Parts: sequence; structure tokens; C-alpha cells
Amino acid sequence: MSRKRWLALIAVAMLLVASAAINVATATIFSESSAWGIPGGNQWDETIVERGEDGSGFIALLDVNGVLQDNGETGWLQTSSYNHRLLLSQLEHAAKDPAVEGIVLRVNTPGGGVVESAEIHQKIIEAQEEYGKPVFVSMGSMAASGGYYIAAPATQIIASPQTITGSIGVIMESINVAELAENYGVKVNTIKSGPYKDIMSATREMTEEDRAILQALIDESYDEFVSVIANGRGMAEEEVRRLADGRIYSGAQALELNLVDQLGSLDDTIVAIKDYLGADYSVVQYETSLGFPQLFSMSVNKMLSSEDELAGLHRLLTEHRAPTLKYLYTN
Repeated sequence: MSRKRWLALIAVAMLLVASAAINVATATIFSESSAWGIPGGNQWDETIVERGEDGSGFIALLDVNGVLQDNGETGWLQTSSYNHRLLLSQLEHAAKDPAVEGIVLRVNTPGGGVVESAEIHQKIIEAQEEYGKPVFVSMGSMAASGGYYIAAPATQIIASPQTITGSIGVIMESINVAELAENYGVKVNTIKSGPYKDIMSATREMTEEDRAILQALIDESYDEFVSVIANGRGMAEEEVRRLADGRIYSGAQALELNLVDQLGSLDDTIVAIKDYLGADYSVVQYETSLGFPQLFSMSVNKMLSSEDELAGLHRLLTEHRAPTLKYLYTN
């Protein structure tokens, strides 16, 4: 690797440390002032995308894009399109805002973490049951696995005929390189407090006892997934289990199986929620602000993406590498 790239690696490492310190030091400033493009202390702007005739309230439009994963990134170093903490705060804000009459979620995700999906699901339930806000889901090109999990409790689900949805189930994966390491004479020394402390280790074969423990975790999360769909869609548990074998469905197939309520676009979803509410409210989209922190983040992302080594360093520093339970569609 060239001297120039080594210097760039060092610069990025220093930048990561410095930005974390700056983020803490300026948190109070950004939470109390809109001078940097964060109105009311929120990390998003509220933009009218469709003006209605009834000015007594509005419909909040939120986007759910990307893998549902809370990687701890902040506005300063946000490298993925999905920001879990931001979405949760948007859902909570829309639920509590007395001016919001209803919520539309535009979902375009293959799913993600079990915990993250459950947290979004809970916010949707709270918006409906505690604050009386109907939540309509508009499925984009993909709303699979965890994407369907968060859609299940919605007041109505509207999908495109070509939407990829379903993939109802739980997955946990790891890679085992024990044989490869042995072939190359690599030995791994592990000191552990119990026989299962290194379960799913990449450097030893999985035992039947290991598999039984992990399968129990998978089954528990799967049962929760089935329950969420049965309750959200008003379906018998046996029927849900018949459909929930991990396969994907098109939006048209999902309609026939009662997994969605109708076929249509985002515009159709907005029309549907207005009809449900009985009023022509304006639609306000929550969009990420482009204040100084976000512009800083974009600059860092551009620099990281320009060099494979830099991107690799960032992933190494920010990603959690351990296998986790996921409601995730993979292909």
C-alpha cells in the first residue's frame, strides 16, 4: 500500500476519534438550536409534499429504507441510508404531535435485526393504541422479513404487485474456517468459562448441543414473528405458520394470502389514509436535515468510499461482527 494511502488511513482514524469528541461537546448546542439546520432540536425537516384542503391537521410521511440495523452511528458519521434511532424518534414525534392525524410508512427494506424490528413494531403499536393515530404502510420494491414484521400491525398495508415481501422467518449465520485454518497450520487458543462460551465460533465445528441451543433461540423469535402477524392481520396462527416457511411472495400473491390489504402505489396509500380519516389533510414528509453535521457526514462518506482500505477500516471500527438473530431476507 502506498505512502499516500497509509497517511489517509491515519487521517481517517484521527478523524473518527476527533469527531466523536466533537459530537459530545456540541450535542447540547445542536439539541437547543436550529441554527445548524436542525429545527426544533430534531434531526429532520418537515416538508410539505402534498397540500390538502383541510388545514386542521396533516399526515406524516416517513421513509424506512435499508437494512434495519442499529449500528450506533450518529449524524456525524452516518454511512448507511437507514438510521434506526432517527426512525424511532420520528415515529414517537409523529405519534405525540397533536397536529398529526395519521402516519404513512414507506417501507423498502429486506428486514434486519430482531431487536430493531421489535422496537419499530412497538412504536407503531403505541402510535395506534396510545395516541389513536392510524398507520398505513406503503410497500416499495421490497418489504421482506423484518420489513413485513414492522408492517404487520399497520391499519392497512398497500403493496405494489411487484413488491417482494414475505420471507417470514428467522436466520442466524456464521462462517466456519476451522478446516481451512488447519490446512494452513493456524492454531487458535481459546480460554473460556464454560463449554458454550464460544458458541458459533468460526474456528471450531458446531456440536449438536450448540445447534440445539441456537435452534431454541430461533424458534422463540419465530414464534414471536408468527404471533405478531396473527395479531396484526387477524389470522389464525396455523394459517400464518403455513405461509411462514421463509419463502418470498409478490405483492399480488400477498394480497391473495391476506398478507396485504390492497395493491397500489405510495400515492394510492395517501389517498387511502385520507379516505380513512375523512379529510383532505396535507402530507408532510420527515426528511433528514442537511445541516452542518449531515454535510460533514457526507464528506466523510465520500472520503471513505474513495479508497477500499479506508472503507474497510471504517467497517472494522464500526460494525459488530458477532452472529445475531435476524428477520432478514438474503439472496
